[in-house]
Amino acid sequence: MKLIVLLVLAAVIVSLGASLFYLVRDGQGSTRMLTALKLRVALSALLIGLLVVFYYIG
Repeated sequence: MKLIVLLVLAAVIVSLGASLFYLVRDGQGSTRMLTALKLRVALSALLIGLLVVFYYIG
C-alpha cells in the first residue's frame, strides 16, 4: 500500500516538473502545460482517495 502511495506521489511531482518545463519552454499559453497541470490535479485527487481508502482498510 505504501508503494502505491509513493508511486502516485512521485507521479504528481513529475507532472508538476513537466508543467514547469513546458512553461519555460513553450511560454504561458502552452496547452501542454495545461494538460500537465490537469493530470497533476487528477493524480492529487487519486492520491487523496487512496489515502482515505487505505486509512479505513488499516
